[in-house]
Amino acid sequence: MHRFAVLAKQTAASPGCKGPPCRNGRRDVALRCIASLVKGKQHQQRFTQRTCPGRERLVRWNSAAKASAVKINEKTSREKILTLESMNPQVKAVEYAVRGPIVLKAGEIEKELRKGIKKPFTEVIKANIGDAHAMGQQPITFLRQVVALCTYPNLLDSPSFPEDSKKRARRILQGCGGNSLGSYSASQGVNCIREDVAAYIERRDGGVPADPDNIYLTTGASDGIATILKILVSGGGKSRTGVMIPIPQYPLYSAAISELDAIQVNYYLDEENCWALDVNELRRSLNEAKAYCNPKVLCIINPGNPTGQVQSRKCIEDVIHFAWEEQLFLLADEVYQDNIYSEECQFHSFKKVLYEMGPEYYSNVELASFHSTSKGYMGECGYRGGYMEVINLHPEIKGQLVKLLSVRLCPPVSGQAAMDIVVNPPVPGEESYAQFIKEKESVLDNLAQKAKLTEDMFNKVPGIHCNPLQGAMYAFPRIFIPSKAIEAAKAHKMAPDLFYCMKLLEETGICVVPGSGFGQREGSYHFRMTILPPVEKLKIVLEKVKDFHIQFLEEYA
Repeated sequence: MHRFAVLAKQTAASPGCKGPPCRNGRRDVALRCIASLVKGKQHQQRFTQRTCPGRERLVRWNSAAKASAVKINEKTSREKILTLESMNPQVKAVEYAVRGPIVLKAGEIEKELRKGIKKPFTEVIKANIGDAHAMGQQPITFLRQVVALCTYPNLLDSPSFPEDSKKRARRILQGCGGNSLGSYSASQGVNCIREDVAAYIERRDGGVPADPDNIYLTTGASDGIATILKILVSGGGKSRTGVMIPIPQYPLYSAAISELDAIQVNYYLDEENCWALDVNELRRSLNEAKAYCNPKVLCIINPGNPTGQVQSRKCIEDVIHFAWEEQLFLLADEVYQDNIYSEECQFHSFKKVLYEMGPEYYSNVELASFHSTSKGYMGECGYRGGYMEVINLHPEIKGQLVKLLSVRLCPPVSGQAAMDIVVNPPVPGEESYAQFIKEKESVLDNLAQKAKLTEDMFNKVPGIHCNPLQGAMYAFPRIFIPSKAIEAAKAHKMAPDLFYCMKLLEETGICVVPGSGFGQREGSYHFRMTILPPVEKLKIVLEKVKDFHIQFLEEYA
């Protein structure tokens, strides 16, 4: 509009304007000039020639302005500073299969369904990730009550909340600056929550001492794992830090190793022996890696993700002895410690076993162990609550770790509050205990039922084999893929199990993660599927997978 106003003024003032007579003189001529400009270039030129020679100067000025704008535009469309070629190559190397191409495709299909595009199914079932609440699991009432009270302290006066929840909320708020969850905490976390974590570890481990000063609250367990790896990685060439990880593994590890430009050292779990960890395999992996890096970190996931195995006490003792003998820093990922389903299995923490092996081990082996609000019976993924306990750390390195943590200021304080309820739940005699235990056991019993259901149904399908789901919340079945399908996958430039999972998604709406995203032995194929959907929906999912697999084998026989 500003341009039209300038045009009107200049045209009306033009002494050479000899347009047709009109009631309002030059003002009408100006308005007609504006109209011609709006109607199009060809009409504008004719109108200018007939009625408004003064407009010729404006047209020339307009052309010059346009030319100038083109030059400016050429300058603004220069090459980008940040391109795939110029970006950090370590970030480009990062892969995270749990939210990789299969999940992106699932998102596209969901959009198509919302637009009314017809598919052989009506919804996408995202069985790719352990997001319990997204799959319909209900929150633990007591945990949500305490976090609600911390978030909105005015509720502390409400009779709707039990006193034991108010007691915990008041204690947490007293540990926060200004009695507010919205204030920063210390970088290591709210002190009283770290005290509660230490007390929890002592109870869990039958009296093994835990020091709150060795507790670091984190943004989920992932944050703690990435932080410890960051401080461990050093050197160059053959002295570059090697990090030993299980195969199959949770892709957080390979992603963090890539980002840090460390060396990934694979050791293989024994699928034929229910994904057991064999120390002879650890030794083979270590000795081979010494030729090209400096292996100094050993990562253990117990219970296993994606494999669901629970390590025996004897196995843990063997691993600790191996780490002590080879001078390896141990990382124990124990976020599924509450998810034990097999009656023959029991969770043993690395910290407890290490302590009970005697002072020669307990005083020397460096160990970081991790827990989270995201798994277990809680399933509170979105709060991003977690902790790590780090023992036998060199005092000077401890200072460096706190410094590194201080760069991100602090983990979310609401997540810290949620973590506090995981480690400080209601106890017998408290008002909320009965409801808490009922909800907790209901979730875990339901998961145990679904673990057995999944194992049994998969093992009835020709070409699928599934080991017992001893713990965690996933199945990782091995699938037979015919050679014809492998050739089709190559033609699509896909790994065979990605090709399989993509077809499963496109034909059934079920989103699972190919085993190649977790690592697997050459020539074997798997997929990971969560067991979190409600029982009736899980049965439907398993039936669809069965039907798809049989049809897939027929198609590519």
